[in-house]
Amino acid sequence: MSIWDSVKPKKKTTSVTAVVLSRDQRELALTWSDGVSTKVAARRLRQYCPCAGCVEEWSGKRTFEVETIPEDMKVIEVHSVGNYALSFTFGDLHTTGIYQWEYLKDLSVAPG
Repeated sequence: MSIWDSVKPKKKTTSVTAVVLSRDQRELALTWSDGVSTKVAARRLRQYCPCAGCVEEWSGKRTFEVETIPEDMKVIEVHSVGNYALSFTFGDLHTTGIYQWEYLKDLSVAPG
């Protein structure tokens, strides 16, 4: 523990404790460490991929129109990235996005 930990404690981030990919691979159900459950469509994840190939580094603009992502986009595989994120292999074989917990939670929605 450094002196900075006591001066300005880091806000504890909620993390994913369970991931369930739907049978048709078009939706993920996420359970968070704070007990909240959310869902997110594979298409939405692909539309808002945070990787450098999908977002211009300096402007933050998307490099493609999000509406061009097919409605039937699938998640083929889910991968954990350390203790801070998930990454995905999508149906179009895109694999470079790293979705940190906070960003992933922002993209997902609690069931109504």
